[in-house]
Amino acid sequence: MKTEYTLASFLDDRVGGSGSKKAVNALRAALEEGRFAEYHEVLYANQPEEAVDGYTDAFLLNLAGQVEGLRSPEFDAAVKTMKYRTFVTTSEKAYERAGGKEDPGGPGTPTAVINGKRIPLEYNGLLLDRSAFTDLLKRIHANPVEWTHTRL
Repeated sequence: MKTEYTLASFLDDRVGGSGSKKAVNALRAALEEGRFAEYHEVLYANQPEEAVDGYTDAFLLNLAGQVEGLRSPEFDAAVKTMKYRTFVTTSEKAYERAGGKEDPGGPGTPTAVINGKRIPLEYNGLLLDRSAFTDLLKRIHANPVEWTHTRL
């Protein structure tokens, strides 16, 4: 099974900051260190209020310290210099395209697409419930054809 993330930074436009872009950049840097999933989990568990531009370099580096093996001179420099700025912009544009005509600003978060079919927004709660999402993935894996022809 393969998981692909499209990371969005649209909140920066709402609060007039750069924290979302910094977080996406830091996640891309964590990918280079082989610690993306672990860091994503820490960032998600410690996300600041949406109305606050809380993902500062210091906050991101502090959280990175909670992920074994993530902090390094290379990682720290990538966070501080926005090394993956182009990736951040490209990912945001992909997120906006994923919304299509119905949601031109993006499909909402979280969103999951499985075998080319987007989970309807009314079922997004499944994405936040590890057990329910695992059960869904098992059902889809066991019968992928049914998934493409039915709604949840």
